[in-house]
Amino acid sequence: MKKSPRTIKRGTGTATALFAASALLLSACGAPPAEDAAQDKSANSDYTGCIVSDSGGFDDRSFNQSSYEGIQKAKDDLGIKVLEAESSAETDFGPNVNSMVTSGCDLIVTVGYLLSSTTKEAATANPDTNFAIVDDNQIDLPNVKPIIYDTAQAAFMAGYLAAGTTETGKVATYGGIQIPTVTIFMDGFAEGVNYYNEQKDEDVQLLGWNKEAQTGTFIGDFENTTKGKTNTKNFANEGADIIMPVAGPVGLGTLDAVTELQAAGKDMKVIWVDSDGYLTVPNGKEFILTSVMKLMGEAVEEVIKTDVEGNFSNEPYVGTLDNGGVALAPFHDMEDAVADDMKSELDKIKADIISGEISVESEASPK
Repeated sequence: MKKSPRTIKRGTGTATALFAASALLLSACGAPPAEDAAQDKSANSDYTGCIVSDSGGFDDRSFNQSSYEGIQKAKDDLGIKVLEAESSAETDFGPNVNSMVTSGCDLIVTVGYLLSSTTKEAATANPDTNFAIVDDNQIDLPNVKPIIYDTAQAAFMAGYLAAGTTETGKVATYGGIQIPTVTIFMDGFAEGVNYYNEQKDEDVQLLGWNKEAQTGTFIGDFENTTKGKTNTKNFANEGADIIMPVAGPVGLGTLDAVTELQAAGKDMKVIWVDSDGYLTVPNGKEFILTSVMKLMGEAVEEVIKTDVEGNFSNEPYVGTLDNGGVALAPFHDMEDAVADDMKSELDKIKADIISGEISVESEASPK
């Protein structure tokens, strides 16, 4: 293991999600579990795991935050050291990754598709440093492990749910930037709406995305909440009453719009993405129907644990409905808004996707 680098403190606080603690094996001499835990952690004290966010930052209430929580959980469970570099713009990517390399990190987690070229350049120049990149599968190097998700599967379920819950017969989605890790949600959502229409002989319309043409509504970034708010009000004016923003913090603008529309007497609902929005957003959680989740924290911790144990590989981790890497969040305050029949249908759809009876197709799905 490398020499332990200096500690870097974060500028902003982020609440760490609760995870189930892993069981500890008793040592041959029969020492108490607490003593064994201390010994196990002590053995990893010279290992340093590092993480670099994309421009959304670690408190984006989305994939950066979930990934950050995973590395913090690894710190607590494994006793490793953790360094971090938070990006506020794409121009920060190179300097932030390089700062982690020069700090002597054992493994560097880069978060997001937009960090792909920076990660590839750094990994090529530093073959003795291991990297893991969340939401990207473009790099073919022995020291880079992709952490990717077939989110179209869970988004299919969300589309079916939205189509079966709308009161207006119109639902909508929009994205931050038109990149595969965004459009994969929109593709799955569109297929779920179409499947509902086929099964129920209905004609629920989807605004904001045409899967066949791969065209739709995009903000152009992951920061402009004002545009998110405007988009949402435009969709509402066109008749949509359920909106799925695939845009990180921009989705907070959707929640602001929905809060105002609700106060004006217009019944609206939101489907969040990446994390369970009910547990992460500051306001408007009561209007979240569900969330299309990527369980990034668990994957990040597992990749670090494997590296600590000396078993790093560049084989991609692919999160699916089958392995629990993607999922629909609980309905929380919307529990009574979802009919029992719909809940049963969603369970059946999940099982059929896992078995292959239902095929969910997206150009952006992991191949």
